[in-house]
Amino acid sequence: MFEQLGLIGCGLMGSSFALALKRAGLIKRVVGFSPSKSTTKLALKMGVIDAIASSAAEAATGSDLILLAVPVAATETTLTAIQPFISETTLVMDVGSTKRDVVSAAIQVLGNRLPCFVPAHPICGREVSGVQNALVDLYVGKKVILTPLPETATVQRQQACQLWTALGCIVSEMSPQMHDAAYAAVSHLPHLLAFAMMHSLESQADGQQYLSLAGPGFRDFSRIAAGEPAMWRDIFLANRDELLAQSQHFQASLQALEKLIEAGDAALLQDSIRQASQARANWQHTPAASSK
Repeated sequence: MFEQLGLIGCGLMGSSFALALKRAGLIKRVVGFSPSKSTTKLALKMGVIDAIASSAAEAATGSDLILLAVPVAATETTLTAIQPFISETTLVMDVGSTKRDVVSAAIQVLGNRLPCFVPAHPICGREVSGVQNALVDLYVGKKVILTPLPETATVQRQQACQLWTALGCIVSEMSPQMHDAAYAAVSHLPHLLAFAMMHSLESQADGQQYLSLAGPGFRDFSRIAAGEPAMWRDIFLANRDELLAQSQHFQASLQALEKLIEAGDAALLQDSIRQASQARANWQHTPAASSK
């Protein structure tokens, strides 16, 4: 049980976290801050937060649990603002989709409060954003990746694991480097491709007509292209090296398929499709990451 959550960022992820904590009986009070006053007013009205803070520093003051649910590009500025108000027993976490930049920011500004910080990435979300779309069960059954630093205190590390587990999450740990490489492949690149696909159709004279004929397959493939633009801009730029490396892998695979189609090589084309189909089928039955 924590006494007070300082929620910095009352959007989808942060608000869903606060609601989940309240339902689990893990928090007594939530103080929230967002740059938009209308957001915090709505969060208060919805019962997501119990009090509105006028700044990130005010939200952090007196909080034994702090969650940064802000764009990854705002991490350093936010940590700088709250650093003087973090006690040695405070647990500080984020929910950013990239981790090396977040860890670098923490090392730069947290000083003697660095042991309090446990970087986290819940593998969940929706194509809609904002406090109005918060879900109390958003995190239930979802993976959460923790990327603790060598300096992270054992107490805070254990608290983070226990807290996410109590919310129904499957918790695992890895290095920030491994995290960013992995999620460039399985999250960031797919979003980039979905955005590119929509651009490709929009740029064609008959694109709107083609879209009107699309079915469930295109709907499922393109769903993530409805993601929040500023958030994905920051993710792409923060993880550019790993993302561009994965894009090169993808382009090589695409070009290989194109050559088979161009050559009319039905047998090899079918073999390539079969391999991809089998890989997808095997992934569907892969058990979730084990807890640590």
